[in-house]
Amino acid sequence: MRHKPMEILVTNDDGYNSKGIQFLANILKEYGNVTVIAPKEVQSGMSAALSIGRTMRLERISHQEFANGHRLTIYALTGTPVDCVKMAMNKCFGAGGSETVIQDEWAQERGYMPDIVFSGINHGSNASVASMYSGTLGAAAEGALYGIKSVGLSINTHDPNPDFSQIEQFLVPIIEKSICNHIGNGVFLNVNFPAIPKEKIIGIRMASQGNGMWIKEFEQRKDPNGRDYYWMTGNFKNNETLEDSIGDHILMDKGYVTVVPHRIDTTCYSTLEQMKRDWNL
Repeated sequence: MRHKPMEILVTNDDGYNSKGIQFLANILKEYGNVTVIAPKEVQSGMSAALSIGRTMRLERISHQEFANGHRLTIYALTGTPVDCVKMAMNKCFGAGGSETVIQDEWAQERGYMPDIVFSGINHGSNASVASMYSGTLGAAAEGALYGIKSVGLSINTHDPNPDFSQIEQFLVPIIEKSICNHIGNGVFLNVNFPAIPKEKIIGIRMASQGNGMWIKEFEQRKDPNGRDYYWMTGNFKNNETLEDSIGDHILMDKGYVTVVPHRIDTTCYSTLEQMKRDWNL
């Protein structure tokens, strides 16, 4: 009896043709069927943005089938990372019902939803406060909203052509642990890799979201006509003490791969209980 292959959804915010997503999809095809739906153009910093009131176009870029029986299908969408996840759920998997693009003998099982969502590998760190703005993590949060295990992956360099082989020996166990273990309802993982040679990576650490913020965020410039315009830049201000910190940006700077569990429920329950007592409304 043939077993149902794992269904893996992959997206990002750097675009379907970025090296990070290609490297990731190539590894994931060993674990199951991989469907890539990623933005056609770069969508960095889009967080949970949606393309409301705008047309979107979905284009199938390629389809491959491999000797292990798995397939890899790549789509490009003219939308945001969250649009990509929503499009996948509605047009490639079970949320779309009879309109789904993918149809095979397993299509009736479990509503044919992905078993896991991976977003990345993002070019650029999503540690600390960057996680709030990240399109990579916006897509991972959207996967968690659908009740699917979801993992965002980033490397701490904006180089469009980094050597991802330096992190492969750490990426593979994170993929396998994410596949085999329960993450938690409404939880998604934020994984950040330092962009250093593999022999300098100390190991993998569970971490918290680092405490920091961006300051001096705009640079004032003049266009050729002498008119002022502004360019977003910014300097990162660390708000954590370095000793014994488990903040992800601190640990990554020390040479660790960091893993932070985030929740889509952002309610501060301790403050909620205090407000119930103090506000007396």
